[in-house]
Amino acid sequence: MSKKNQDKPVKNSFFNCIEKNFDKAERFLSIEKGLLEQIKSCNAVYRMNFPVKIGKEIKVIEAYRVQHSHHKLPCKGGIRYSIKVNQDEIMTLSALMTYKCAIVDVPFGGAKGGIKIDPQAVSEEDIEKITRRYTSELIKKNFIGPGIDVPAPDYGTGEREMSWIFDTFLSVCPKDVDALACVTGKPVSQGGVRGRKEATGLGVFYGIRELCRMKEDMSSIGLDVGLVGKKIIIQGLGNVGYHAATFFHEAGAIIVALAEREGAIYNQKGLNVSDVILHLKKTGSILNFPGAKNIENTETALELECDILIPAALENVIHKNNANRIKAKIIGEAANGPITPEADEILEKKGIIVVPDIYLNAGGVTVSYFEWLKNLSHVRYGRMEKRFSENMNAELLQVIETVCKNKIPKEEKKIILKGPNEIDLVRSGLEDTMISGFHKILDIKKSSKIENLRTSAFVLAINKIVDSYEKLGIFP
Repeated sequence: MSKKNQDKPVKNSFFNCIEKNFDKAERFLSIEKGLLEQIKSCNAVYRMNFPVKIGKEIKVIEAYRVQHSHHKLPCKGGIRYSIKVNQDEIMTLSALMTYKCAIVDVPFGGAKGGIKIDPQAVSEEDIEKITRRYTSELIKKNFIGPGIDVPAPDYGTGEREMSWIFDTFLSVCPKDVDALACVTGKPVSQGGVRGRKEATGLGVFYGIRELCRMKEDMSSIGLDVGLVGKKIIIQGLGNVGYHAATFFHEAGAIIVALAEREGAIYNQKGLNVSDVILHLKKTGSILNFPGAKNIENTETALELECDILIPAALENVIHKNNANRIKAKIIGEAANGPITPEADEILEKKGIIVVPDIYLNAGGVTVSYFEWLKNLSHVRYGRMEKRFSENMNAELLQVIETVCKNKIPKEEKKIILKGPNEIDLVRSGLEDTMISGFHKILDIKKSSKIENLRTSAFVLAINKIVDSYEKLGIFP
């Protein structure tokens, strides 16, 4: 069943929370009301029900693909597998994708997909059946393709599912020379890009690191410049939370608490993330980690003393009932929508700096863009420049040694001579994107005298989308 332009979600829904943030940005914009309504609305909602034989029974699977905006094509967004998937959630996440892509200058419209299943309760064979059938349904309705709509991994999905999607698309469209670009997040052996797994967590790290370099902002909340020694709490040890925690730890920050569904662990002297993960794999839980204190209620961990709080799990974990108890000075939204609009206002009054999700967790889509470009160009990153860079560096070193009449140590020479690999180029591109995006948001905040980074980020995103419409000549 296909259904477009459905009725607006009920008040106080997840989608409505995003609209509230959008409406706050309107006060700082000189844009026609009708165009703002167009940008806010979801362009296409595809709700489907299809039968799949699971075991000896035929079960009807509920699934969605939402294309929020067509101001740029293809649309782009992940596919999540969760028993909690619903239309409101997918519409909201697709809207967030539109704004994320605009902020980090990725030329996509926002989209999102979801299948209502519990991937932990379904066999690998049945997950493959469901994934392939879902892909077939998308192909039938023209909701997937390198220039139409490009899915990616999300909660409950990964490289395996993306491989099945690509294989199904290729079997139906064998003559499409760019078929590899129909989906991102694939294994490297199937056209994926190195650095994709850790991209969102690394993007979170780059964004927070850039904020912590701002002397004026750090002084306003009583912190020193830099990440070294800053106490961090991370909620959620999935792909995003784990990689973010690892990068913060390597940069000299102190991870004082980690929270998961079953509870949290705390050690004011710091937790070694790698050791916690080994303990988790061994015992099935982060609780009872040697040297750490158990905290039964995960939400309580959000209220502990720290400099930086990173919610990297679910939406709406910080709300009007607990916002007043948050002691962090910086909150980095690694998850989508972890703070409700009511909580946002409370946190702002407390002087807490919130780095918004529509910017901070855009690392994933940024590197997905790099993968998409790689697939369209049919050339891996580094293939053409690696040897050239190494040869140029060798010549420069020879000149330096000749002029200085001194030999450079072998180990140092090895580092200098090394040309960039694919992962080096991908991480460099991601770092540049996150730094550039942060400063654009900060510039708007200062020039428009906006109180917080979230509203500034929405203003930036909306202006970029309007600019795209004007270039298309749709709204002269």
